[in-house]
Amino acid sequence: MLTVLIDYESGNLHSAEKAFQRMARETGGGEVIVSDRAEDVARADRIVLPGDGAFPACCAALKGRENLFDALKEAVEVKARPFLGICVGMQLMARIGHEYHETAGLGWIDGEVERIRPADPALKVPHMGWNDLVVDQPHPVLDGIETGQHAYFVHSYHMRVSDRTQLLAHAEYGAPITAIVGRDTMIGTQFHPEKSQQTGLRLIANFLAWTP
Repeated sequence: MLTVLIDYESGNLHSAEKAFQRMARETGGGEVIVSDRAEDVARADRIVLPGDGAFPACCAALKGRENLFDALKEAVEVKARPFLGICVGMQLMARIGHEYHETAGLGWIDGEVERIRPADPALKVPHMGWNDLVVDQPHPVLDGIETGQHAYFVHSYHMRVSDRTQLLAHAEYGAPITAIVGRDTMIGTQFHPEKSQQTGLRLIANFLAWTP
């Protein structure tokens, strides 16, 4: 069993790599590697797309690696390999992003990425720190994760989901903030599971064991 964390030069993968490797060892979840090679994505049993930075830059970096991008789409859309997007990697699952300018996403989730606009002006953007999760729908990757457990966020934009069946969890920050989305063999977290202590490690372990 091989899990590939895609490296498209969009953020530091070190902490994510260590967290996934740790949970793979503890759960018998197989091999975890970081790779920018299309052939590794093509042979992967599970795929993780992290992301830090601005939506347009991350999207351009991913699509600019044509072979890698095509291998990702083939693996997820055709082969239905389990997929996890993290932070901007989750935002790229949307139809469109509005950061700086309109940018088309992967279109896997029916949603748009918009700037966070808290109703309370005392709440700062970027939204940074620990927030309680509110679980909206059950999902195998959320097994053992309940409303009230904490996750670590750092972002200025979030996904507004049009299809409510694809919203799995949210947080409150002066307004609802999308925390987890998913459909079919795809799931995405706005927060960083690798930085979210036991909640995040449980989610990672669940993803490594997930057989949709």
